[in-house]
Amino acid sequence: MATGTYGGRSAQERRAERRERFLAAGLELFGGSPGYRASSVTALCEAAWLSTRQFYEECRNLEDVLARLHLLVNDLTEQEVVRALAESAEAGFEQRIGAVLRAYVTAATRDRRRLRIAFVEIIGVSEALERQRLVRRARWVELILAEAGAAAARGEVAPRDYRIAATAFIGAVNGLLHDWTAGQFEATLDQVIDELAGLLLGVVRPGA
Repeated sequence: MATGTYGGRSAQERRAERRERFLAAGLELFGGSPGYRASSVTALCEAAWLSTRQFYEECRNLEDVLARLHLLVNDLTEQEVVRALAESAEAGFEQRIGAVLRAYVTAATRDRRRLRIAFVEIIGVSEALERQRLVRRARWVELILAEAGAAAARGEVAPRDYRIAATAFIGAVNGLLHDWTAGQFEATLDQVIDELAGLLLGVVRPGA
């Protein structure tokens, strides 16, 4: 494997660029048409304008590309949520929940290809990807638990174990966003956020 400098770029820089091109091609094929299950290594390489030899230097198989994309999509959404939490640090629980949900929904639905990878293409591929999906889903549950715990310490909600409620809420969010972006019903971004906020507040503060 080449390790020197070529064209003013190191081998590491060239490999990083190839990985980015494979991910960009995967986002287009898996998140758009034809989808992960109908894609092939050859099609991915053609979309990335790279060779199959270069593909196997950077990736094990197509599932490896899908796994990396799934993590990337979650990371991008999580960055937006963390930023919203920091910006609403002094706000009350209800305002923070609204800010977080707006950040999550906006980031998750900004690119339909990312949404499809996160909520559709990742399902049922393999045991390894299912474990990865559940691990990332658990991080969102823990975020809600942390917020509920902090709100309980401030006296804004009743102190109790919210794990089941948080897990159910994350499932509801994912299902709602999938159906919304698939055109199953018409709603504005604000309407979706308001419904989700009302749902979550109803769980942690019955009667809210």
